[in-house]
Amino acid sequence: MKQTFTVSITREDDWFIARSPDVELASQGKTEEEALLNLREALELYCSPPAAGPAPVLRHIEVEIGAA
Repeated sequence: MKQTFTVSITREDDWFIARSPDVELASQGKTEEEALLNLREALELYCSPPAAGPAPVLRHIEVEIGAA
C-alpha cells in the first residue's frame, strides 16, 4: 500500500532538512535527494507495524524550557 505525505525541504548550513508535517517526522542529508531518501526510509519505519516483543517502559521526564 502506498500513502502520500507532505514534505518541506529547507537548508541549514551544509545540510538539507526534509520534514513531513503530516506525522511530525524529519530527516537530513548532504543533498536534497539524500534528505528525501532518508525521510522516505524514516516514514516507512514509522508506518510499519510494531514488532512483537516486551512492552515498552513508559516514564516521565522533566525538561527546562526557555533556558538560555
